[in-house]
Amino acid sequence: MRTILFIIQKEFRQIFRNKAMLPIIFVLPFIQLLILSNAASFEVKNIKFSYVDSDHSGASRELISKFQSSDYFVIVDHFLSKKEANLQMQKGKVDVILEIPNHFERNLLTDKKSTLSVSINAIDGAAAGITNVYISQIIASYSQKLQSQLYQYNEGSFVQPQNIITIPSFWFNNTLNYKTLMVPGILVLLVTMLTLFLSAMNIVREKEIGTLEQINVTPIKKHQFIIGKLFPFWVLGLLILTVGLIIARLVFHIPIIGNIGLIYLFTSVYLLVILGIGLFISNYTETQQQAMFIAWFFTVIFILMSGLFTPVESMPNWAQQITLFNPIRYFVEIIRMVMLKGAAFSDISTPFFIICFYAVVINGFAVWSYKKTN
Repeated sequence: MRTILFIIQKEFRQIFRNKAMLPIIFVLPFIQLLILSNAASFEVKNIKFSYVDSDHSGASRELISKFQSSDYFVIVDHFLSKKEANLQMQKGKVDVILEIPNHFERNLLTDKKSTLSVSINAIDGAAAGITNVYISQIIASYSQKLQSQLYQYNEGSFVQPQNIITIPSFWFNNTLNYKTLMVPGILVLLVTMLTLFLSAMNIVREKEIGTLEQINVTPIKKHQFIIGKLFPFWVLGLLILTVGLIIARLVFHIPIIGNIGLIYLFTSVYLLVILGIGLFISNYTETQQQAMFIAWFFTVIFILMSGLFTPVESMPNWAQQITLFNPIRYFVEIIRMVMLKGAAFSDISTPFFIICFYAVVINGFAVWSYKKTN
């Protein structure tokens, strides 16, 4: 035990002695949390809207005013012909073209229906889909109001319009603030990246400077060396989580409804998985650059298939099966459940035991692959 404590003491001294490493560990992650949480948004705003009004009626002007009053659209121009509008869309100056046909108002009064043409720049398919939802909601609201006005009189007698009123109830994020979803996930990302990169490069650095060979010929046992090398980064991971939770609560006002002890319990086991991966990488690399590239390769895959930006349910079935082996997926899921839903241990027991199993397997392979010569 004393040997492990001496190694841990040496590692902490080595970390705090490196002046260039301290900002990377204690400053940059929280700057990234502040920046990414404000930049990563599922909302689509400032949509460049244009229209071709061939009717020039009161009904067409009222419809256009609906888009003018929306927070999502910015009317950049109106055109006399669809050809001219299409040319501007090809140049990237407009994102949406609404074409109001001739006799739009007359058809509404006589036939009780009319058609509209909407063209959307769909290079970004996700943004185009959200834009289409915004447009459909505005037109549906306008249509409902117009029908109420048109059907008030039927064959000379007054008819009370029958409207169905929907009252939505938003659970766990009643303000629909995207930061409530993103901040816990980005915190998971920062904890993972920092601990994985540092642990992967730590032993490799010993190889580069030649101290690993000196350690290998000492009476230090393999498990003592590995525990002493990885324990400081396990502590750093928990420290980063603590500061991140404080920032999430005080700066972004993210609620922490559940038991915060569950988050630390899960994180403690999760960090063992990440540190085991870092150790495994360091065993098969000779330079810090190699370790960094390999760690980054796996991190990108883990992040993209974690459900942080794209819901797992939206992925193909084969991709969903692959995510079952992704530890970040479980951490993102758990931290959101505990913080936002107030989940208890019974709710997270399955992913918790899965991560425990991964921790045993990965660290077992990592320790087995580490070669120590006496």
